[in-house]
Amino acid sequence: MDQNERIVELLGPSLDAMGYRLVRVQTSGGRRPTLQVMAERLDEAAMTVDDCADISRSVSAILDVADPIPGAYSLEVSSPGIDRPLTRREDYDRFTGYEARVELAAPLDGRKRFKGKVLGRAGDEIRIAIEEGGAIAEVAFPFAAIAKAKLVLTDELLDRAKKQQETAERAAS
Repeated sequence: MDQNERIVELLGPSLDAMGYRLVRVQTSGGRRPTLQVMAERLDEAAMTVDDCADISRSVSAILDVADPIPGAYSLEVSSPGIDRPLTRREDYDRFTGYEARVELAAPLDGRKRFKGKVLGRAGDEIRIAIEEGGAIAEVAFPFAAIAKAKLVLTDELLDRAKKQQETAERAAS
């Protein structure tokens, strides 16, 4: 188990209990690495600065005790944003109908990069509809083959984010 997987195991249950879903853990940098913890609300409302601060305090306490990163590091807590990464199998069902960019670890029929509408899952395969030669074609690949994927910023995605923000504002008042 690598360092990021260990951190996911450490943080996931606590964030879940707090009402958040861990989206991604990523370590970057050299001498003083940065640990990026990306989370979202389980109720799918928009994340606030207060949410990030609450997560940061909790994560800091857990990491101080468990000490999974040798030496000094910086902690960065963020929301996934509107054009968020797709990191879990469930994301492909949740964001069915939205446009995404998907990069595979190895080429499929000579291609590693695909852009198209997410069609969801079929078993462990991710399905997207891509435009090819003026026609729409369905492409499917195993979830494990994906190196990285994220939503594309579109009007539909912006509308969804606006509705989430309105819901969060109504809930707060």
